[in-house]
Amino acid sequence: MPVADRVLRHATARPHHVAVSGPGGDLTYAELADRAGRAARHLRDRGAGRGALVAAGQADPVDLLVAVLAADLAGATPLLCDHTWSAERREQVMAAVPVAARFDAPLPGADGPPVRHDPAPGDLTWACFSSGSTGRPRAVVRTRASWTGSFPHLDELTGIGPDDVVLIPGPLVSSLYGFAAAHTLAAGATAVVPGRWSPAALAGQLSRATAVHVVPHRLPAVLDVLEAAGGPLRTAVVGGAALDPGARTRAARAGVRVVSYYGATELSFVAVDADGRGLRPFPGVEIDVRPEPGHALGEVWVRSPWLCQGYLAGAAGPLRRDGDGWTTVGDLAEPYRPGEVLRLRGRGDGAIQTGGATVVPEDVEEVLRKVPGVNDVVVVGTPHPYLGAVVTAVVETVVETAARAIADGTVANSACGPAEDDPEAAAESGAKGSGEGAVRSDGLLRGALEGVARAELDPAQRPRRWYATRSLPRTAAGKPARGLLAAHLAARFAGESVGSASQSSGNGHPESSHPESSGAMIGDPESGGAVIGGPEIWRLG
Repeated sequence: MPVADRVLRHATARPHHVAVSGPGGDLTYAELADRAGRAARHLRDRGAGRGALVAAGQADPVDLLVAVLAADLAGATPLLCDHTWSAERREQVMAAVPVAARFDAPLPGADGPPVRHDPAPGDLTWACFSSGSTGRPRAVVRTRASWTGSFPHLDELTGIGPDDVVLIPGPLVSSLYGFAAAHTLAAGATAVVPGRWSPAALAGQLSRATAVHVVPHRLPAVLDVLEAAGGPLRTAVVGGAALDPGARTRAARAGVRVVSYYGATELSFVAVDADGRGLRPFPGVEIDVRPEPGHALGEVWVRSPWLCQGYLAGAAGPLRRDGDGWTTVGDLAEPYRPGEVLRLRGRGDGAIQTGGATVVPEDVEEVLRKVPGVNDVVVVGTPHPYLGAVVTAVVETVVETAARAIADGTVANSACGPAEDDPEAAAESGAKGSGEGAVRSDGLLRGALEGVARAELDPAQRPRRWYATRSLPRTAAGKPARGLLAAHLAARFAGESVGSASQSSGNGHPESSHPESSGAMIGDPESGGAVIGGPEIWRLG
């Protein structure tokens, strides 16, 4: 964590001030510095010193903060890992990155003189997995300055200072919440880190929080509590997806100033809206939107000091650079000129923004293709009123093979979570729902897919809406017409006909589809059965 030096300074200046408040209680800055220092000595004794990559997967968020601070003090790079991973997933991820040591339990302390700490701006002090890393472990690594250099700008935008109590109600393995914790500790404030979102605990947390970091769909719940019980909250920092203007107005009535922003794990801050008048470049950021000839939208390219170093171990991902210092992750926007508002329009690579997480469709598809009877699969995002989008799978199936796989036990017939009427609860709990296997005698059993999804995908990646077809619509080149499917499904959930919908791919380019797919609608074949690309497409479940 890039702020160990600042924690040490706060421990000297305000030793009894509470630094972190977690599920097990509070630690003052003096206590946090002592635990991190002793743990750093342990790391050094284990040979995990300067330049080493140390995996930290502690379940308790305070233990995790101690571990990443200790890694910084020891000169190592902490790699944050999700404690909910299965043993198989953990081994898969660890095999893909050059980890020198791995710690899932709280780091023990070691006696001895303090570890010498000589922080430099270029130190690699943070690494975490981007959303959707299953099958393709993709860890983003950052320098110290790429985060700490932006702190003064965020201080000015949000007013967060040493006397604040900052609620960070999500997993620190997420870069959004991890950054929030780092900034809070750098400011000398108190970080409230429950480790997860808990509606039942929210009222108690907000009874003392003066600032909160949330994704957009969480803000209404925060405002519900404030309207019912009041509280000292004055600032909400909102990132991860588009913010409903009505939420900002409601927050203002509750006395809460909203600072929303657009960014990415790889890019950090790109644009910020501190007054409700639209996104404008975050301080230090240059933005260039590059439409291709004949297209209304263009990729968002960024040049700034806040960019990541790249992916660990040369992993592939959406991050691309040109020769002049510009970087993109494929987000799309309307044409932009300096001084104007940035108007975002989604991801060009088809990545799905769902409840603050970014899911790469190809990662989900890679897992689902393992199910016997699946010829091919396309994963897209479909609209959801609170999450922005939910992961939706359209499966091209060989019915007989799939049914046989269920019958002989090759694939488990188990559901992974609540159905699409509550995808948020499913994504968070990962709990089994009431799926009962086959929902059409001639269709692929949804339970088979959900069983594999539950076993091999993170909660945010698991499809919450399922469709099947005997033949996916395809482009002239034979590739699945991802954009056409996305447009049809989006229109279905909007209740609109898409007979004249523009056929466009996930990257905004026109897509030449199968001739029979033009003008079709999606429907349930049992109630009138419209078609897509010629064959039926029906809901599973």
